Amino acid sequence: MLPRPGVTQDLARFVAEAKWENIPDKVRHEAKRALLNFFAVSIAGCRTAPVEMALASLAEFSGGKQASIIGRTDRIDALGAAFLNAAGANVFDYCDTHLPTVVHPTAPVAPALLALAELRRVPGPELLLAFVLGFEIECRVGGAVSPGHYPKGWHITSTCGVFGSAAGAAKLLGLSEKQVVWALGNASTQSAGLCECLGWPAKSISVGNAAKNGLWSALLAEKGFEGPAEPIAGAQGFLAAMGEPPNWPALTDGLGETWELNDNSIKPYPCGFVIHPLLDCALDWRRDHPTATVTRVAVRGNPLLLQRTDRPDIATGREAQVSLQHAVAAALVLGKAGLDQFTDACVNDPAVAKMRGRIEVASDPAISTIAVEMDFFTADGKKHGVATQAARGSSSNPMKDTEIEDKLRAEAGRWRPGHDIQPLIDAVWTLEKSGDVSNLAALTVPR
Repeated sequence: MLPRPGVTQDLARFVAEAKWENIPDKVRHEAKRALLNFFAVSIAGCRTAPVEMALASLAEFSGGKQASIIGRTDRIDALGAAFLNAAGANVFDYCDTHLPTVVHPTAPVAPALLALAELRRVPGPELLLAFVLGFEIECRVGGAVSPGHYPKGWHITSTCGVFGSAAGAAKLLGLSEKQVVWALGNASTQSAGLCECLGWPAKSISVGNAAKNGLWSALLAEKGFEGPAEPIAGAQGFLAAMGEPPNWPALTDGLGETWELNDNSIKPYPCGFVIHPLLDCALDWRRDHPTATVTRVAVRGNPLLLQRTDRPDIATGREAQVSLQHAVAAALVLGKAGLDQFTDACVNDPAVAKMRGRIEVASDPAISTIAVEMDFFTADGKKHGVATQAARGSSSNPMKDTEIEDKLRAEAGRWRPGHDIQPLIDAVWTLEKSGDVSNLAALTVPR
């Protein structure tokens, strides 16, 4: 790949010069929606085994209690908090998804910014602006390596998320254009994450590192820690190393005019987003046919559906989150698709396991990642064809603001019955009026 000098500099200039008043109202609102959802999924994941084990390990080496761990009374150093909050947000695959790239964009960016906001006084508009910019950069870098990056085995949330957290933190620190280039260079050499780890606690390492290392990259740049002039598009930079013909327009075309947050999707179900249209169809069909006996299910979906979630033989709840067969089976047998349906116990439910074996899947590139076609065959010999063109939660069929609030209330209630999360909801919706956001993460802790 021939180098393209100036690409990283263009992105860095955009980050350094961007102003809050130039962010469209719709994008501002989408940023708040993403943060509300982030707090919901972080509370859901804050007590999981991967977070507990990572906290126990990191605490041995942490020299301070600078920042909050969402949903917990524990505090740890800022880099450790960024790691743990990112890992917790993504552990259930319940976080938001940028549809064009399948990046989970908020999990790497928000924890870095929240940790930094506990180190230095940050007004609400500055936090939101940094978040919008971090989201933009990680998704544009992701767009440059899509669609081939993910199928090659790279976990795009981690490999590209580190650029987003570095860019967002750089903005929050007020770095110059040159320093933002350094921050992105420091991030580029720490880009990592493998899809082979999906369904295992090891997945959380790269997501946590995307937040932690992005924040550290910006802090290093602030101190003069230099990086290369063209870390993204250099002859041996990120794009060259990925071995994917770059989609150059995705990087800079329309920069500051079109916004990646407008393509964000917020999940109603705790599993890979490509599974969501299947769950919409399965749950709706089961509701309308509660007594029918399903003998076979034929699924036709986008190739990414098969690449990521064609996993009929699973053993754990973590694996269930990326198994289309399990998700559909649990929905048909239990009529639900919440966190309880993606546990070890549900995986080992004999009725669910039997139904998993009745689900067939085929690939059709003409079907989008948010659409699916399904045929349900029943014991009475009938075939029931159903389809959806836009999964619930997608940007074409978005969750309502009140539904995101309800998701946050539900997860707060699961954490501790009676946990009053309304102050956090109010704080997020009014962030642009806040002069200091350092208490946001603390509002997630049950009182």
